[in-house]
Amino acid sequence: MSTHNQADQKPVARYKPYKGPAGGWGALISVAQAWLTSDNALKNIRMMLKTNQNGGFDCPGCAWGDSPESGMVKFCENGAKAVNWEATKRRVDGAFFAKHSVSSLLEQSDYWLEYQGRLTEPMSYDAETDRYRPISWEDAFSLIARHLLNLPSPDMAEFYTSGRASNEAAYLYQLFVRAYGTNNFPDCSNMCHEASGVALAQSVGVGKGTVTFDDFEHSDAIFVWGQNPGTNHPRMLEPLREAVKRGAQVVCVNPLKERGLERFQHPQNPLEMLTNGNRPTNTAYLRPALGGDMALLRGMAKFLLQWERDAQKAGTAAVFDHDFLNTHTAQVLEYLGTIDDTPWEQIVEQSGLTLVEIEQAARMYAKGKNVIMCWAMGITQHRHSVATIQEIANLMLLRGNVGRPGAGLCPVRGHSNVQGDRTMGINERPPVAFLDSLERRFQFKVPRDNGHNVVEAIHAMLEGRSKVFIGLGGNFAQATPDSERTFQALRNCDLTVQISTKLNRSHLAHGKDALILPCLGRTDIDLQAGGPQAVTVEDSFSMVHASNGQLQPLSVHMRSEPWILAGIASATLGNRPVDWSWLAADYGRIRDLIADTIPGFKEFNERLKHPGGFYLGNAAGARQWNTSSGRANFRANLLPRDLIDERTRASGQLPDLILQSMRSHDQYNTTIYGLDDRYRGVKGQRDVLFANEADIIRLGFKPGQKADIVSLWNDGRERRVKGFTLLAFDIPAGQAAAYYPEVNPLVPLESTGDGSHTPTSKFIAIRLEAASDNGLIMARSA
Repeated sequence: MSTHNQADQKPVARYKPYKGPAGGWGALISVAQAWLTSDNALKNIRMMLKTNQNGGFDCPGCAWGDSPESGMVKFCENGAKAVNWEATKRRVDGAFFAKHSVSSLLEQSDYWLEYQGRLTEPMSYDAETDRYRPISWEDAFSLIARHLLNLPSPDMAEFYTSGRASNEAAYLYQLFVRAYGTNNFPDCSNMCHEASGVALAQSVGVGKGTVTFDDFEHSDAIFVWGQNPGTNHPRMLEPLREAVKRGAQVVCVNPLKERGLERFQHPQNPLEMLTNGNRPTNTAYLRPALGGDMALLRGMAKFLLQWERDAQKAGTAAVFDHDFLNTHTAQVLEYLGTIDDTPWEQIVEQSGLTLVEIEQAARMYAKGKNVIMCWAMGITQHRHSVATIQEIANLMLLRGNVGRPGAGLCPVRGHSNVQGDRTMGINERPPVAFLDSLERRFQFKVPRDNGHNVVEAIHAMLEGRSKVFIGLGGNFAQATPDSERTFQALRNCDLTVQISTKLNRSHLAHGKDALILPCLGRTDIDLQAGGPQAVTVEDSFSMVHASNGQLQPLSVHMRSEPWILAGIASATLGNRPVDWSWLAADYGRIRDLIADTIPGFKEFNERLKHPGGFYLGNAAGARQWNTSSGRANFRANLLPRDLIDERTRASGQLPDLILQSMRSHDQYNTTIYGLDDRYRGVKGQRDVLFANEADIIRLGFKPGQKADIVSLWNDGRERRVKGFTLLAFDIPAGQAAAYYPEVNPLVPLESTGDGSHTPTSKFIAIRLEAASDNGLIMARSA
């Protein structure tokens, strides 16, 4: 079978629970298959050895940091998939679009679209033929400039950024857009860790994690909240299992029993592989109700307060770190009062756990001298996510677990430079100090009004208040909520521009004019007038690394993101406020500007020569609190009165289940590498709903049947996805899970986090209805 036709083959759907550990032989086999199907196997194998190495390229996958120790292999299974997916020889060019109309491409799956290969020449949409056709770079830039300059206001354009963009590209982008006159920066972080940034900035004065990679080696306890590292950050599994091995507590808090949080077989350990051994990655596993994490945290704090008072009465060692509290914190008494006012009945009911389980978690936390708390989107995509993350911070502050070795706050980011993009100024609500710095350096009046985040941008495009959309990477149409309305929002635009490496659905939900601009990826050699160029990224631990592409680009028409952005800026603004082409010729010049305007980057180019990059620093990690009080702030938030939104209640129907969206093991963000989910036992399918078998039967279905999923929201719109196969799964009663982006149509645009505007994709109230074809299509395998 030709690998070119793999995406056209109809897969065999199967469901058989996976019994092996994370990693191990399963990971090696998966990597080998990725290599063999890349059409570039031998080159890709050699190139993989350059992944995350000095002089090599930074993995285009997750934002997990790298061990400072040298090693031959520094990539994981999903990193290998990401590299092979990008470094294909398959091409999407003018000949491809001559064969396929946009209407016909809309009928294809997301997997099929990206499988077709790399975009290799700029394309413009032709409405008469319903096809994209080649366009020169010069004409593309002129078209963009004409649309932007004809807008009545710069605020009628939206400038989206994906976390794939480098620091250099992001800095150029924000400088151009602000010189153009707006702060409209909808960003992928709005949909994932926005709540982390908002919450931590208020609590400890910096919207980033406070830990470094080395801290994991010195921690006595690690809590992992709402995160599935086995799929989303596989290199995190080694520090977790090593922590268990040395006697630390590793507490996993997740409704689903994820394989990576249970056991791990290290693919680089020969003895372990030969003996088929593996090691645990947790010492305790708690499974709360969806949205119940804040109640669990409050219960843990309530136990600590009880034990602290008992210790005071008995004259024994204190539970709280009073020196830290007195020296570094504010509003602790108000917070303790809120703990007292929170009844145990509400804590137990909302958490979905027993009092014994909550006490167990509290004792494991209190036992640790140095504790790290990690979290991801299982925490950040709820209505009360900001309050939940501040409850994490509160609990850590009680025992001084911020700003000392082996302890701290660790939001684990998704895309490899999503944190760096925000550092570079991709922010619709930019800090005043950053704007002041730009104004001083570049001598133009910087826009001061807040811009649009993702949800606000979609509303603006729907209502005709924004008419141009430019996407720097990503797949905006598929990554966003309320898919039908998002597609309509993009189609309302006069111009949509997608700067992309591969074909995706966002190219098909286009404006009246539309451009596809093919850019280089991390794996591609970036040769500019000043010679070969490196770009930089920032990981979850605030380490800044250089990345050097290794492969010759597939086409002479492909361009780097900085080059493309410089071309757009030059066509729109001329040489104001900088000579854009001169900057794009040598990225060191961009880094000099970054050093001039952003704290922490002094002597950027020189420090980048250090093997492994350099640490950007973290004020809260050094116990310097950049808050209005000058201290770390306890935030006395109340538990939600009701986890179910009042607009769901107003629909007049009680939900059958509460649904969370999630990734499969064969995907990264919206990129689908394949139709399998090895760790959950699913093969050849994605339209599935994981639910408790008792719930499936209670609702009048049988495992293996198909059903339609309808979300409950009182706005007169029906939100439905059809024909999902019901899989009996080990999941708490009343809960369900399904793959993103397939269930994005169920997330109302108005259902967002308080204070973060993040879509509530981890808490969707749904009901099930019989599908039109409701036969048993697949029996569960033994």
